Amino acid sequence: MIDTTPYPVRLARDIARLIDTLDEHLIQAPAQDAVHIFGVLDGEDGLLGRLTALLATGSYVAVNHAQHGTLPPEMGLALGRASNELHDLHLDLEEHVDPLRKPQAPATTATTMPPTPPAPGTEAGRRR
Repeated sequence: MIDTTPYPVRLARDIARLIDTLDEHLIQAPAQDAVHIFGVLDGEDGLLGRLTALLATGSYVAVNHAQHGTLPPEMGLALGRASNELHDLHLDLEEHVDPLRKPQAPATTATTMPPTPPAPGTEAGRRR
């Protein structure tokens, strides 16, 4: 039997299944792998940013269809509100993920010597 489901619907179902798979990987991921996954979720080009854009687009399309009477107006409002909420969550998450993405400075050891201070009188701007 031929599947007559439109391609965008099949694509959305496939994406939902992949998100479930990612969820299972995240549950079992060690901390460093989890940080990498969070990094992919975050950002304008990450999963949250793209899902926010999808909801914003859906809101725009739903409002246009509502103007023609094919969808209820509440649909566009709900999608717009969801897009705004997800964007706010994205900003909150970004505050916590950014420090984890930055390279860590190497730990100092006891054999590391502090920098030598400049000789007195050689500092610029200290003349009287």
